[in-house]
Amino acid sequence: MKNISLIGSTGSIGTQTLEVIESNSNLNVTALTANSNVDLLAKQIRKFKPTFACVADKNRYSELKSAVADLPVKLSAGYDGLIEAATLDESDTVLTAIVGNAGLELTVEAIKSKKNIALANKETLVTAGEIIIPLCKENNVSLLPVDSEHSAIFQCLNGEDRGAIRKIILTASGGPFYGKTSEQLENVTVSDALNHPNWSMGNKITIDS
Repeated sequence: MKNISLIGSTGSIGTQTLEVIESNSNLNVTALTANSNVDLLAKQIRKFKPTFACVADKNRYSELKSAVADLPVKLSAGYDGLIEAATLDESDTVLTAIVGNAGLELTVEAIKSKKNIALANKETLVTAGEIIIPLCKENNVSLLPVDSEHSAIFQCLNGEDRGAIRKIILTASGGPFYGKTSEQLENVTVSDALNHPNWSMGNKITIDS
């Protein structure tokens, strides 16, 4: 049985992770955290019965407390609560599904607490890979990619002779401006950029991409 702290349980990756956990009897949720979506977090707490839960937005704490007052779950709020979720004694694996550099310190603290890391937060490795990877080796924990491109690469390389691989080529999925000329790109709008033909990930991530 793997006991999992899920950091960012109400986002796209978090909800998909819970679907996987629900269908696998060898996986158990010990902690759930959300940024501010108290309604969904409360539903997840009722369904998966973690021992600990945290809402990062301190202003929503009382709302969460009221929503699950009848359940035997320890609650917290703010960044200290996220750290507690990432270092919880009962957990052996921490899945970080929050975006941006916010996941970096949480990942570091989880590794120091000897937790295996399931990493959906790519920014952690992009900005601090030279810290994270040696730290995993030092603490003898696994670092597993669980989202999009980095997981696809990991799965392609699994079982292969790494020494025989000279390069890895990633190709884009083709966005709204694929094949456009420089002249055609001069007057594009936000609406044009949001009109992605292949996936829907919300306005911020679509524009960032």
